[in-house]
Amino acid sequence: MTRERLVVVGGDAAGLSAAAQARRLRPADDLEIVVLEQGPDVSYSACGIPYWIGGQVSDRDALLARTVPQFEADGITVHTHLRAEGIDLDAGEVLAADGRRFGYDSLVVATGGRPARPRVPGLDAEGVHGVHRLADGADIRAAIAAGARRAVVLGGGYIGLEMAEVLQARGLAVTVVLADPLPMAQLDDDMGERVCAAMCGMGIDVQPGQPVREIEVDADGVARAVRTDAGSHDADLVVLGLGMGPESALAREAGLQIGVTGGVDVAHTQRSRSHPEVFAAGDCAQTFHRITGEAIHVALGTHANKQGRVAGSVIGGRPARFAGVLGTAATKVGDLEVARTGLCTTQAEEAGYDHRSETIEATTRAGYYPGAAPVTIKLITERGSGLLIGAQVVGGPGSAKRIDVLATTIWAGMTAEELAGSDLSYAPPFSPTYDPVVVAARVASRIETG
Repeated sequence: MTRERLVVVGGDAAGLSAAAQARRLRPADDLEIVVLEQGPDVSYSACGIPYWIGGQVSDRDALLARTVPQFEADGITVHTHLRAEGIDLDAGEVLAADGRRFGYDSLVVATGGRPARPRVPGLDAEGVHGVHRLADGADIRAAIAAGARRAVVLGGGYIGLEMAEVLQARGLAVTVVLADPLPMAQLDDDMGERVCAAMCGMGIDVQPGQPVREIEVDADGVARAVRTDAGSHDADLVVLGLGMGPESALAREAGLQIGVTGGVDVAHTQRSRSHPEVFAAGDCAQTFHRITGEAIHVALGTHANKQGRVAGSVIGGRPARFAGVLGTAATKVGDLEVARTGLCTTQAEEAGYDHRSETIEATTRAGYYPGAAPVTIKLITERGSGLLIGAQVVGGPGSAKRIDVLATTIWAGMTAEELAGSDLSYAPPFSPTYDPVVVAARVASRIETG
């Protein structure tokens, strides 16, 4: 029996999930697995980098899920510091930067995401940092240790909020510069306003509606201010939180079919639509929204791991399909927790839904129990059917994880009325008698049914 070879380009969530799953299903004498990773680390939590910068995580290595020796003990050969320079689809080979060619029977492209970098003068200056790799975290920590006192964060999404919080906690004066009118553009405006108010209440200087025009530098080429149409904001440290796009250049140059989002176009099996021996997973791949079915790009580690596992299962001989995304996510800034899932009202309109939305105010615990905090829940339903298609949560400690109940409801195709009748737990330390999720569902279903 001839041993086949799987080559994986990219050694983080999607790529190594694919490799590990393929190995579980096929032994080393049947399938050789080779991973090419351009950086020094594999299988690390990029989502944990802000908290390492902030000191909540003290040990860099705590962010490593598995090490190269652990993978190699399972018969997975991992080459770090080795960049894939090209893919020859006709020959079935990956060309590495050191000149070696790695032939493959199956290939997984897991090149990840690319931080958004608008064409702004000075954006590549010293003192401007992404939050993408462990080296980015080390650089920001070094800048703080060297005496940085003023930070400007560009962008108000998940990374922007998290970095604003941890930098302020490290003693820096923080300004958040937004091109959008409010932080957390994934939320409806009424919920985003709550987030903005909480940030300002913490002492974070939020500057909305100000696209960046230039990163001003000193005589040594080091960033010293961020200029917008409204003026300049002094900075010893500039942090990019402008979102992520697919890193699909390698796939595009090889001739793989690219989707409308810029990610590799794949079927639900994560198999390339143009080259069936090639798979793509994670931030470099195009995916689809579970509600609308439309092609989207969502850069989240949860999806990357699942998609990698799907690809590894198929390569290993076990049928598997990726089931789509709802965009469920949560974050926090200070004591304020923020979460969302499904469609916001703008997305619902764009998707052609006749929808309605209802918002309720409640508390995270029984009102008389110590630590009860305000929580606001917004539900978006399809008018007529009452089908739940979106939800947003903003509130104090204990709020955010309620989004998981709402995401499960949407995933299962339940109506607000069905959710209102569901059996959720109650105890004063955790919830009022009627959990805020149930209260919101009752309001939405009562209005829908009259």
